[in-house]
Amino acid sequence: MPARSNDKVLLSIVELGGYPNFAALYGRLGYSVLVENTMRKAISAIRKHCPDVIVAEFNYQSDFRDRTSSLETMLAVVQRYPQTRVIVFYEEEYAHQFERVTSRFPIHAAMKFPVDTDELQQALESAAGNP
Repeated sequence: MPARSNDKVLLSIVELGGYPNFAALYGRLGYSVLVENTMRKAISAIRKHCPDVIVAEFNYQSDFRDRTSSLETMLAVVQRYPQTRVIVFYEEEYAHQFERVTSRFPIHAAMKFPVDTDELQQALESAAGNP
């Protein structure tokens, strides 16, 4: 769905999925939702739409030499947009690798799978500046 200029824009990056579709929650909180399934397309969407919030997955990739996942590439781009808040879902078994990412890049909220809907709602509300 294309974003309108007065909407809050949320970019949902669903590379692997396997968790509930939170589109109804995003919409209920007033977000116009963009969905991308590859990091390359997501980075293009970030540059085009400058989203208020990005919800992405941390998918550990041991075959990368200089980083742990494509999430790091996206976070490097997001640094140019300081108003954009990032929420990341991750598997507990990869928490140690994910800590390497959080030590280098600002992340508004991180949530272990399975994602708690109430916790996600609170993170989205605080990202929008609502208590």
